[in-house]
Amino acid sequence: MNEDARRNDAHDPQQPQQSHGAGGYPPRPPYEPHLSYGNPAPYASHPQPAAQAQAQPRTRRPVALVASVALVSALIGGGTAALVGRATTAPAAAGTSTKVIGTSSSGNTGVAAVAAAVSPSIVEISATSGAGESTGSGVVVTGDGEIVTNNHVVSGADSVKVTFSSGKTVTGSVVGTDGGKDLALVKAEGVSGLPVASLGDSSRVTVGDQVVAIGSPEGLTGTVTSGIVSALDRDVTVSTGQSQGQRPGGGPGRWPFEFGGGQYNGDVGSSTTTYKAIQTDASLNPGNSGGALINMSGEIIGINSAMYSAASSSSGQAGSVGLGFAIPVNTLKADLDTLRNGGSDS
Repeated sequence: MNEDARRNDAHDPQQPQQSHGAGGYPPRPPYEPHLSYGNPAPYASHPQPAAQAQAQPRTRRPVALVASVALVSALIGGGTAALVGRATTAPAAAGTSTKVIGTSSSGNTGVAAVAAAVSPSIVEISATSGAGESTGSGVVVTGDGEIVTNNHVVSGADSVKVTFSSGKTVTGSVVGTDGGKDLALVKAEGVSGLPVASLGDSSRVTVGDQVVAIGSPEGLTGTVTSGIVSALDRDVTVSTGQSQGQRPGGGPGRWPFEFGGGQYNGDVGSSTTTYKAIQTDASLNPGNSGGALINMSGEIIGINSAMYSAASSSSGQAGSVGLGFAIPVNTLKADLDTLRNGGSDS
């Protein structure tokens, strides 16, 4: 071997040794080489636990998120159904409101739910005077027996009886009357814990709103009818005198009133008052006076006061023809203190 060959074969400790020629492989590096995303690991004998641990939650997180959302939705839905059911099916507590929230768990909706919730706070009122006996309706506004009705139902009455939806009848007394608004306040004696009607806001009523009427037409206690609000701010004129139902042409229980220049159900006489009324096509008949006109949330929006009866016309047909009027509940709310203090004759 010559000197050049020995020089080439000599190992230089400062330089890494390289192999050349067919079949030569470099030694394994002391670290894992950097890999491009998506390339397999070159050494199967070197697993990467940290990378695997991070990948596993990424595949499970969306599933867990969907499951959590579904669970929360189910809880919210179930809670809402339970709340709504209790609001419309549970009996009213002593002196509490009967406002309807929504659908009941028993399946009652709409008119049925309103009727179930509000009927216990609507009463029949029988008033007796020297001119005879009249029947109307009333709305319970306090748990101890304050009841709102029309002035023309109890005007001039010598005695008053109140019949509740349960069938119980008690004696009542007239606390105050307001002939100018055709409103009166009656106090039922010896009662407490009555279900109280929820008074709404008549300024929010719009034409076309669905409504329910509850009263005692012809003495049929607790009669429920439904319809819509036909118009607002109708000028309705009624008598402020006593025994309105006995006026010529009116007939017992048919309270005379004026509307649009015409007189209906008889002569209203010379002593009259005019108020802005809610017009409805919900069926109203004699005996509905003083009862409730109710929205679909179970709130009282009006006190039914006047209705046209075709029996007094040339047609000879009796019963409601879809022309009824109610005193807006905001008028009642503004007048309650006056009625509690004896009312006003004007």
